[in-house]
Amino acid sequence: MKVEIWSDIMCPWCYIGKRRFEAAMEQFPDAGSVEIEWHSFQLDPTIESGHGDNLYTYLSKRKGIPYEQAEQMNNQVTGLAATLGLTYNMEQAVVANSFDAHRLIQLAKKHQLGDAAEERLFKAYFTEGKDFSNPDTLVALGKEIGLEESVLKNLVGSQSFTTEVRRDIDEAETLGIRGVPFFVFDRKYGVSGAQASETFLEVLTKSVGEWKSTQPSDLEIIEGQTCGPDGDC
Repeated sequence: MKVEIWSDIMCPWCYIGKRRFEAAMEQFPDAGSVEIEWHSFQLDPTIESGHGDNLYTYLSKRKGIPYEQAEQMNNQVTGLAATLGLTYNMEQAVVANSFDAHRLIQLAKKHQLGDAAEERLFKAYFTEGKDFSNPDTLVALGKEIGLEESVLKNLVGSQSFTTEVRRDIDEAETLGIRGVPFFVFDRKYGVSGAQASETFLEVLTKSVGEWKSTQPSDLEIIEGQTCGPDGDC
């Protein structure tokens, strides 16, 4: 059964949501039946990289709130992240357009490294203050998760995976997704936000149970000559 997650790597609640969902998966006895697919979403596709504003100035301008209020909001989410073992250094965050980073995630998905790419990019942004609009940074981060340098250099030197990113964003709009993180279970249930692990566990149990009820169980067997593990042939 597939769980699809729409996320933006500059979204603090998306990193928190990832940890809470992972905690639910660790408790879920049938986690082996679950396939996870990450989808691209941009909270602000209009950001111009290299503008020089720190995160608090950016949020102050975008939301029309005082600088101090933007700082306080982020202090609160930083404290919550810390309870999950996440380190947010918001004062170091480099505000940049995330589109190229999403292209890297799409490339990683083709190599079954989508989750690794999300994790590495979250840490790069929130903890390490890396600029994910810098091509060299993307190449270095991609190499860390196991992608080949030549493939990564081809990515940053082209517009590869642009279509896939835009397709994800368009699909989010079709599904009525207005904010992230957003989790879709078997295209039947949607969970918005970084919910408690207990909520994710409840939806996992329900959706996987329903999915299993639709899968073939008993096979109609036509007998023939076989060999068994006891040597009988």
